[in-house]
Amino acid sequence: MSDKLVPGNRLTLLRSGKEYFPALEAAIREAQQEIFLETYIFEDDATGRRIARALCGAAARGVTVHLIVDGFGSKDMPEKLSRQLLDAGVGLLVYRPQISPWTFRRHRLRRMHRKIVVVDARVAFVGGINIIDDMHTPRQVPPRYDYAVRIEGPLLRPLQEAAERLWNRVALIRGERRWRIDGRADVDVAPKGSQRAVLVVRDNFRHRDDIERAYLKAIESAREEIVLANAYFFPGIRFRRALLRAAGRGVRVVLLLQGRVEYALLHYASRALYGTLLEAGVEIYEYHRGFLHAKVAVVDGHWATVGSSNIDPFSLTLAREANVVVDDRDFAAELHGSLHSAMKKGAQVVAKTHWFRQPIWSRLPIWFAYALVRFITGMIGYGGKF
Repeated sequence: MSDKLVPGNRLTLLRSGKEYFPALEAAIREAQQEIFLETYIFEDDATGRRIARALCGAAARGVTVHLIVDGFGSKDMPEKLSRQLLDAGVGLLVYRPQISPWTFRRHRLRRMHRKIVVVDARVAFVGGINIIDDMHTPRQVPPRYDYAVRIEGPLLRPLQEAAERLWNRVALIRGERRWRIDGRADVDVAPKGSQRAVLVVRDNFRHRDDIERAYLKAIESAREEIVLANAYFFPGIRFRRALLRAAGRGVRVVLLLQGRVEYALLHYASRALYGTLLEAGVEIYEYHRGFLHAKVAVVDGHWATVGSSNIDPFSLTLAREANVVVDDRDFAAELHGSLHSAMKKGAQVVAKTHWFRQPIWSRLPIWFAYALVRFITGMIGYGGKF
């Protein structure tokens, strides 16, 4: 995708499922022609069944519904729910079948992690929120803390094209030729607002590092402040060095990271990076109030991004991801204020003095996890980057 910002958009920031799902359901219920919905997880819970009913209702009134779920992320999607969708006329495709969690072969770990919805080529949603109940957070305190963006305006064209392209590709691979589409939708590209934005995707073809490059460009150009919130944070060498250089030239660098343990290996491995970051003056906050799932950032009060991409080997080198990059002070200020509120109400600062005084027994699992993650990235061919 081009990194050229597209003007004339109206973007609405949606905070977690409490704001996202009502907006998504309303758009589905208003659909008249066509819906594309891509999600890593489609859970059979109250929210999943609610969105499924809305999709079935749309299909029943003649709307063409295209639903893609990931074969690993949605591996627990029951046959009953799939059958309900198919019987209602929903086109359902699975991106790559389920794989063993112990499989480290790179091509089998390439997942569809992005969350994109396009309705009637007139309104779209991009973010990090799966089709899963905010309150369904095993071993975590609900609700999930995440973001999405509702989009109207010229940015609809690349979103529509991205959705059509992936649908046709998966339909071809899965042998569903009857579901292929011609890609001639009448996209509503009329200006709807004044915000400039661009869709940035990551795939394993032409856009292998587009999202990382967008981050690096913003970080390298930062002069005042970088605020980055990410659920799974294990950046590669280039990304870490960019943050350290920014801090070295006097930029305030703030990281809001997951404080509660979800995936123990990545949780402890990421903490191995804390020492170098803290030594350089980077501020680190760990979110403990609930389950952090956000993948967002604000730079210098005008550049912002919201999307599905974590800052880890999975998102930056393997998965299909989608972020929206926005250059707009009002949007950036709203996201910045939300992040500041989250840090104030639900996060704890990682004090530099306390971090370096940790006993050796508490550091051992951190370095063991770091070594193991480095080994795994080496096994899949990316060891030199992380």
